[in-house]
Amino acid sequence: MIRVFRSEFLKIRKSSIWLLIFVSPILSTLVGIAETSIDGVPQWLGSLMMMAMLHAMLFLPLLTGVFSAFVCRYEHIGGGWKQLLSMPVSRNSIFIVKFLTVMGLLVLTQILFLIGLLVVGQVKGYTEPIPWQELSTAILGGWIACMPLAALQIFVSIAWSSFAAPLAINVIFTIPNMLVANSEKFGPFYPWAQPVLMMVPHSGESFGAFNVTADTLFFVILGSFVVFFASGFTYFNRKEV
Repeated sequence: MIRVFRSEFLKIRKSSIWLLIFVSPILSTLVGIAETSIDGVPQWLGSLMMMAMLHAMLFLPLLTGVFSAFVCRYEHIGGGWKQLLSMPVSRNSIFIVKFLTVMGLLVLTQILFLIGLLVVGQVKGYTEPIPWQELSTAILGGWIACMPLAALQIFVSIAWSSFAAPLAINVIFTIPNMLVANSEKFGPFYPWAQPVLMMVPHSGESFGAFNVTADTLFFVILGSFVVFFASGFTYFNRKEV
């Protein structure tokens, strides 16, 4: 598996994919600086809420799809799958490494988002202590919520040789987030809405204004991840190249 990781790193090392991890954190930081404070909401959590509405509702699901399509792109060019599968590595390792590569890029994106939030606090001169527990919960929760999306997008990117097709599907399902995420009935069960549901500041057992219990959200994320990962894993092991 280490050799597969090394191979994936070499393929993306000099690519432009690294620039994409800065896009959402930078834009979210600009939003956080420009937005005014929310009455009745602590300064840090107010900025987190405003920045997460852009970052987690739109960019994070989109980046998950872009990263997934990108890590499968080389194998669809010039018989790359045959070359990769001719190596002394198992298909299981290849699928897992590609999934972990996507999640690794998302970790970097989330860390940059946190740095951007800290920059907003410094620029706006926040006097309140930094709520590290709430911020770390939001950052980690948003990353975990991307796991089902990453598993699904890896599945789709492996199945379709077109680079644009998986991205188009991801965009189609991400755009309705503004409506679906606010739906108490459908929001918790919609995979593309789960990152923003996890990143908005929460109170008690409910997540922010979305009124979704933590138990429900984690159950849905875990369940959808198992279904998507198992489906993609099984498909790849049976795929003929």
